[in-house]
Amino acid sequence: MLNDQFGDLRDLYQEVILDHGKHPRNHRHPPDANREARGDNPLCGDRITVYLTLGEDGVIRDVAFEGRGCAISTASASLMTEVIRGKTEPDARALFECFHDLCTKDDAEIDAHGPVDEDALDRLRVLSGVREFPVRVKCATLAWHTLSAALAGAGKISTES
Repeated sequence: MLNDQFGDLRDLYQEVILDHGKHPRNHRHPPDANREARGDNPLCGDRITVYLTLGEDGVIRDVAFEGRGCAISTASASLMTEVIRGKTEPDARALFECFHDLCTKDDAEIDAHGPVDEDALDRLRVLSGVREFPVRVKCATLAWHTLSAALAGAGKISTES
């Protein structure tokens, strides 16, 4: 019975990734974006540009992306844009650190990064399975590294740097 539950959960995760990969949310260039960065994953061929509209109060008013990539990269960018909107820069960075840990560590210590939006983190868990395939971690985290570069005012990021 336990294997059936894990199989059902894995199927649900695959459905979410495929849905976001085929029908990405916020795949556009916002006209009022005031920050942007380009990300490149040469190993997989993923290329992405993340656009942010950051308010004077430090809140992310809008976030979107353009580019092309594998299903995991596209799904991650799509999910990221859904959970980051309305967050402050520190909240977005804490969420990225937690997400990165979920994708890279079997015993991720989520509390180590301070308080995070648990609902947002739960939505991102669908991508934590990449931990089993280390080459795919760069696909799942490219959009997040690019978001971080946009927040910092950097123009480019590469998974090879």
